[in-house]
Amino acid sequence: MAKIPKKLLHSVRFTALEAIERINRGGAYSNLLLNELIQKNKVDGKDTALLTELVYGTISRQLLLAYDIEPFIKKAKKVDPWVKSLLQLSVYQMLYLDRVPDHAIINEAVEIAKAKGNPGTGKFVNGVLRSIQREGIPSLDLIKDPIERLATEISLPRFLTEKFVTEIGVEETRKLGLSLLEPSRVSARIDLRFLTRAEAIEALEEDGIEARISELTPYGIIADRGFLAGSELFQNGWLTIQDESSMLVAQALQIEPGQKVLDACAAPGGKTTHIASLLQDEGSVTALDIHDHKLKLVRENAERLRVTDTVVTKKMDAREAAKNFAPESFDRILVDAPCSGLGLMRRKPDIKYQKKPQDFIQLPEIQLEILKNCAPTLKSGGIMVYSTCTIAKEENQQVVAEFLAAHPEFEKIELDLEMKLQPAIHEQMLVLYPEMFMTDGFFICAMRKK
Repeated sequence: MAKIPKKLLHSVRFTALEAIERINRGGAYSNLLLNELIQKNKVDGKDTALLTELVYGTISRQLLLAYDIEPFIKKAKKVDPWVKSLLQLSVYQMLYLDRVPDHAIINEAVEIAKAKGNPGTGKFVNGVLRSIQREGIPSLDLIKDPIERLATEISLPRFLTEKFVTEIGVEETRKLGLSLLEPSRVSARIDLRFLTRAEAIEALEEDGIEARISELTPYGIIADRGFLAGSELFQNGWLTIQDESSMLVAQALQIEPGQKVLDACAAPGGKTTHIASLLQDEGSVTALDIHDHKLKLVRENAERLRVTDTVVTKKMDAREAAKNFAPESFDRILVDAPCSGLGLMRRKPDIKYQKKPQDFIQLPEIQLEILKNCAPTLKSGGIMVYSTCTIAKEENQQVVAEFLAAHPEFEKIELDLEMKLQPAIHEQMLVLYPEMFMTDGFFICAMRKK
């Protein structure tokens, strides 16, 4: 590959292609990678929103875009993966963005192709994109297999599409999949010890941020415009970025000041700090994780959010809790278990391409082991909340059912949540699909020790 011209190297589309390539090779999560590349390639600040849109939009529709370009490249002897990514990135812009004319998209794609490849690659990319511009993309009706057609339409791997069709039906799977193609919205948790949500919204206006009150949680606001993490409230520790669904967990625990709480899988600390704020500087929350660097994140969050006196971190595998804590040590326990993360597919679109069927066999075993080993440390009459950021039944309802069958001393209790969430509560368990309220997908079950 020839040396990339400096102007091209710092361009938003070249950086977007680099991000997509690295995500496709594996080992790089989109949300972490973008910040790294913005710094490395010195992308102009005004272009960061476009960069995010290009990367997330292309990755989230990858299977659909691959179908769109396939008829136009099938006669080629060999098409390198990066060239396919460049074509998908370009077609995404042509189909879904109206701010840039097609000729500008094609011209820059050709320049990138020549710089990364050679003049012949540029000619090939130009020919493919001009043909798509002229002929249009193929109809999904050409796919005769209905599951394959749906999987392509919503850009979800076939095995996941089949899984959701079995669990929630064809139309609900379509709604779920299409909702994942919409941009994520940004929400934040307000620390009500310091100010009300109305006061927070008024203060944010002074920073040029438009926000509104969440209808799902009494602690949340939703930002419609502006950068929340750059606000004075964020710097003061009175606000933290957190999805509305994640805020429901501390509410489900029914925290009272002075209690001793165990957060068994705590990092990076969003729920830990929420619990700590509800303790009102009385009692404690013990936060566990197996990695030092993740516990460091918990402590840093606790410091910024002014709850260091309430948060205690311990390096420990939650499956060892019963060996390390005396029986009935805690009034409340949160098991926000490691999971497949399928509820985060809108925010981290690359997740859906990385999952394998065996994940849904291995993860429930770990989740059950954590619940089983935390259970003895809960006081009689105490509440243990099991939550995940996935929408897979094997990791949610089935784990709860298996745990309760083996632990008759526990029973499910009603969830103390907002009325708007009631349609998502079934058999005393919250199953929040991403399309319902445009939040992350989430599961919550509260159980009391008799």
